[in-house]
Formats: sequence, structure tokens, C-alpha cells
Amino acid sequence: MADTTVKVDPAVRDRLMVLARERGMTMRDLIAELAGATPTQEELRKRYEETKVYCETHFGVTFTDEEHDRVEKIWRDLEAGRPVDSL
Repeated sequence: MADTTVKVDPAVRDRLMVLARERGMTMRDLIAELAGATPTQEELRKRYEETKVYCETHFGVTFTDEEHDRVEKIWRDLEAGRPVDSL
């Protein structure tokens, strides 16, 4: 496997170095771990569809697109620190 160089700000590089050291690994291994643990949009979409089918099949729960959109908005509001009216 060929190595490559990734250019980042020195502050980002230093933080990655600290995170890697705290985990007892190299920065290369840390970046590989982060990349492997972070799903792509396509992987998230597939996971959502599989979960939706599972819930419908095993629990009799049906999620509408409107419910999905409402929950997504709630998550965005929570992440942004905005108040949420109702869960």
C-alpha cells in the first residue's frame, strides 16, 4: 500500500498527534480508524433503510417520510443547542 501526504493546519496535526498518543497508536493508524468508523452518506442511507425494514418486519412499526424528516430536524436542533418543542 502506497502512503500519501495529507496537508492540514499545524493545530489539526498536533491534535491528531495527541489523540494518537493517548490511544497508543500512530497518527496513521488513528486516521485509518477514524475513516473506517465514519460512515459515508450512502452507508447511512443503507443502514436507515435496513433498520426501517427490520422495525416494520419485527415490531410492526412503520415510519413515514414525514416522521423521518421531523426526527432529523429534532437531531439537528439538539446538536445546534436549539430548544426542541416535543420528542
